[in-house]
Amino acid sequence: MGKLLVVGGLIIVGVGLLVMAGVPIGRLPGDMTIKRGNFTFYFPLATSIIASILLTLLLSLLRR
Repeated sequence: MGKLLVVGGLIIVGVGLLVMAGVPIGRLPGDMTIKRGNFTFYFPLATSIIASILLTLLLSLLRR
């Protein structure tokens, strides 16, 4: 459990550093945005798929 918390913290720090450096996270070409009048719906489909793949790889490496 300790390893998982440390790795999770490092991932959060890494994403934070990327955001501070100006690297856009999210709003990928596969993400959907629907705008109707004063209503906006954003569904991050591509971002969710990429995050799922990365987390699956990370957790499979930690299990070994």
